[in-house]
Amino acid sequence: MANVPSQGQRLQPEPAADAKASSFTERRVAAWVGTALRVEGKIISAGDLTIDGNVEGSIELGNHSLTIGVGASVKADLTAKYITISGSVVGNVRATDMVDLRATGSVEGDISTPRFLMADGAIAKGKIEAGSRKVSTGPAKV
Repeated sequence: MANVPSQGQRLQPEPAADAKASSFTERRVAAWVGTALRVEGKIISAGDLTIDGNVEGSIELGNHSLTIGVGASVKADLTAKYITISGSVVGNVRATDMVDLRATGSVEGDISTPRFLMADGAIAKGKIEAGSRKVSTGPAKV
């Protein structure tokens, strides 16, 4: 019996779970693919996602944010509201709001987004469609 005191000994309370957790550095993101992970297949998330590891397949986040970290390697088509790329992406990138291609980031594939930000040193190989166009729903004016 591990926690039973012997005669003359006092039982020392264990630190609370919160106290133990506070001594560790915790990453606070909705979902995270760490550097030690390799994922193959389709990722669909109903929340924000950060990738620091390797992913091969497709990533769909709908109305949420996707962050590709420095050193991450992604071979997938990406779809999200906001996409920040600091690692390597091979595949098409589609954001409904903005793509932020950081200095350490690279994309080999087409990028489609209303707003596009590319830092000095970033690499983009493929077609880039950025900016919003007003779509006319009525008859054409002459």
